[in-house]
Amino acid sequence: MEQKNGFVKIDGKKISATIKEEIAAEVAQMTGEGKKPPHLAAILVGEDGASQTYVAAKVKACEQVGFKSTLVRLGAEVSEEALLREIRKINDNPGIHGLIVQLPLPKHIAVDKVTAEIKPKKDVDGFTPANVGRMTLGWPAYISATPNGIVELLKRYELETSGKHCVVIGRSHIVGSPMSILMGRNDYPGNCTVTLTHSRTQNLKEIAASADILIVAIGKAGFVTGDMVKPGAVVIDVGIHRIADDSKKSGYRLVGDVVFDEVAEKASAITPVPGGVGPMTIASLLYNTLLAAKGEIYP
Repeated sequence: MEQKNGFVKIDGKKISATIKEEIAAEVAQMTGEGKKPPHLAAILVGEDGASQTYVAAKVKACEQVGFKSTLVRLGAEVSEEALLREIRKINDNPGIHGLIVQLPLPKHIAVDKVTAEIKPKKDVDGFTPANVGRMTLGWPAYISATPNGIVELLKRYELETSGKHCVVIGRSHIVGSPMSILMGRNDYPGNCTVTLTHSRTQNLKEIAASADILIVAIGKAGFVTGDMVKPGAVVIDVGIHRIADDSKKSGYRLVGDVVFDEVAEKASAITPVPGGVGPMTIASLLYNTLLAAKGEIYP
């Protein structure tokens, strides 16, 4: 646990590397026993630069831990029905354990229809109604990668959550909403009193400042400032944004939804950007794919 200037820097890069090592060891044991390694398929539609970067990182991570991976590339003009056919083909392939469809999709394709087409047992992104419903009920489920990664960070840093006031800023189906459910469940991490806030919340500054645990997924750079944070709070920053910076070789720097320097002075523990929540997302996706290969959620 890295203590820096009075606060703990929650190192997602380090924890994700540890998780990958654990997964790789389990895969080596599986293959040593003659079992097939986990196999993850990804469908990439169009030429979006960020999406291509994310998918390439996922394919590389699969190689690192001994997974097989398949990448299906489709043009941006592909019809919705053609994409659904590709999903059905992977659904029906017993040699593939997990399937992800990289978002965003072109506007002529309905995301809900695509998500619903994925078999729950292969939905390692945890987006299908079946997995969201199972998570809500506290049943075994594939939990979407970013919330699952945050839960794992809290657990591995042994941060107390029981009886704490957790404020979540942002209500997306991918992060905010599932995060609020996970933090309120009767488990560890969990057992919080949870307040879910969003762009229409009144007195957001005061509510945020009452949080023992503040999870920020609003999608606005530098949204949370030092005066919005309670002294001693645990702060989890989910946002990631590119800001122009001529002093950098790349021409930009990465920042989160939280003004790090201000908030770190008051927080007891905080995730940096980059290197906090981001690396945990891919580690969680790999973990879900391992579970799928073992048949632990859907035998």
